[in-house]
Amino acid sequence: MSPQASPLKARDINTSLPSPTKSEKAPAMTESEKQPKTMEYHRQVLQSRLDEDSKHTYISPSDMIMSPATKKLETLKGKRFGKGKGQSLFANTMSKNATANNNRGSGSLDAEVGKAMEEKNDDSMLQKYSLKANDAILAEEKHMPLYDDLLSQKHALIAGGAAQNTARGAQYILPADSVVFIGCVGKDEYADKLRSACSAAGLRVEYRVDETQPTGRCGVVITGANRSLCTHLAAANEYKMEHLQSPEIWDLVKKAKFYYVGGYHLTVCVPAVMALAKEAAENKDKVFIMNLSAPFIPQFFKQQLEETSPYWDYVIGNETEAAAWAEAQGGDVKGKPVQEIALHMAGLKKLNEGRKRTVVITQGTEPTIVAVQGEEKVREYPVRTIGKEEIYDTNGAGDAFAGGFVAGIVEGKSLEESVDMGQWLARLSIKELGPQFPYPKQTFSKA
Repeated sequence: MSPQASPLKARDINTSLPSPTKSEKAPAMTESEKQPKTMEYHRQVLQSRLDEDSKHTYISPSDMIMSPATKKLETLKGKRFGKGKGQSLFANTMSKNATANNNRGSGSLDAEVGKAMEEKNDDSMLQKYSLKANDAILAEEKHMPLYDDLLSQKHALIAGGAAQNTARGAQYILPADSVVFIGCVGKDEYADKLRSACSAAGLRVEYRVDETQPTGRCGVVITGANRSLCTHLAAANEYKMEHLQSPEIWDLVKKAKFYYVGGYHLTVCVPAVMALAKEAAENKDKVFIMNLSAPFIPQFFKQQLEETSPYWDYVIGNETEAAAWAEAQGGDVKGKPVQEIALHMAGLKKLNEGRKRTVVITQGTEPTIVAVQGEEKVREYPVRTIGKEEIYDTNGAGDAFAGGFVAGIVEGKSLEESVDMGQWLARLSIKELGPQFPYPKQTFSKA
C-alpha cells in the first residue's frame, strides 16, 4: 500500500506523506497559546498550595496514589514480589500485518515518562537515595544517579508512559496499524529502545525529538508489596504545538477518527490538547476521549481541565480521581458518592450535542461505574475475578483498562462489552511485571 492509502502504516524514512490542503491546516495559535505556562511554573504553584494547606497530599504527577479499592489489589499480592522473576518487554515480539485500517486510527498525547526501570527487593537502594518504600516523587539532582544504578543491577527495562501504555493496549486488541502515538523523547538510546518496544507491539510512534533533554525515565524500586517511583520527566515535559501543527503530523490527525489524551498533558501543552478536542467537535463523526490520569490534575490544573470538558465524548478515571474532581468543583457534588459524581460529570455542558457524553469510573476490585448523559441512573459492571496467586504487579492496570475500553469503542462494541474488554486487558496486565501484555498475543473473550 502507498502511504497515501495507508497513512497509519509505519512509513519508510525516505517517503514523504502528502501535505494537507490549506483547509486542513492546524488552527493558528493565538499569542497566549504560543506562550503556554511551563511545567516548572505549575510545579511552583503546586508547591505553594501545598505549603498553604498541609492537608493536601498530592505530591507529584503520579497516579500511584492509591484509592482504598486499588489498595485491595496491592494487599492481595502478598509475598509474590519476593519470588517473581523480572521480565523484559523486549524478550518477545509480534509480527506486523501490513494491512492498515484507516478508519480505526487514534492519536494520543503523553506527558508521562518514557521508560520504567524496576528493581525488586532492595532496601539499600531506598536508603541510598532517600526514597520511601511506598511513594511517588519527581526526581531531584540527588536522584539522577539512580537510573544508571538500577541499570547496572538486576532489573527490568519496560516501555512506559500512561497514554503510551494505553496506546499499546489498544493496539494489542485492534487490527495492525490502527494506532498512532504522539509524544516527546530525547535524542538518546532510551528513545531508540522505546521505538523498538513500540514497534514490537505493532504501535506506530511519531515523537518530537528534543535536542536538549533526555528521554523521560521512572525508576521503580519494589520491596515486598511496596513500590517507590522516582520520575524524571525530562523530554516528556517538552512537547510543542509546532510538532502537532507540522504538515505530516496534522495529516495523521485529520485522518484519525478517535483522539485519546491523558490528563498529564494538561501540565505540558494545553494548546495541543485543545487542537485535538476542537478537531473532534467540528467533525461530528470523530470522538474525543479524556483520561483524568491522577488526582492532582483536577485539583491543581482545574482551569486547564475545565477548558477541555465541553469536548469530552468519553472521560475515564478512577474513584480517587473522580473524588478529587468533585472536591475541586465544590458545591453540591463535593463529597458525594462516586455514582453521583459520575452523573454530574456526564451532565456537564457539551458542544457536540449529537453524541451523549459517557463517564467511566473504575474502582479497583469494585464494579466499574458508567454514567451516560441524559440517563438518571448509572450502570455498574462487576470486575472480572482473579486469583491472588495470579497477581504479579498492578502498576499500569488503569492504563490497560483504558486501552481495552477504547479498543471496544473504536470497534463499535456496546458499552457493556467495551468495559469488559477493558477489564480483560487490565486482568492480563496485572499478571505481568509493569504495564505489559502477554505474548503470544491472546484474543479477547467475553466474561
